[in-house]
Amino acid sequence: MGSGGPRSGWPLAGTLLVAVAASMVAGGEDCLWYVDRNGSWHPGFDCELFTFCCGTCQQRYCCRDPLRLLTERQQRHCRAF
Repeated sequence: MGSGGPRSGWPLAGTLLVAVAASMVAGGEDCLWYVDRNGSWHPGFDCELFTFCCGTCQQRYCCRDPLRLLTERQQRHCRAF
């Protein structure tokens, strides 16, 4: 069969992409403890289902916008600096 036929890899690739995106959003990212611009310490908190940690190193909140996502790895990087 030609390109794009039922045996092509595109349906599988599309399914995997959707599954990865859904797990990223559904799994959520917890907001780890942080220190704000005033030097105040804030304890970590969990975001609800279908939300994740957003914001900056000095201000964190839960949101649904993937463009504002602040991963736990990025949050740990904040602590180092």
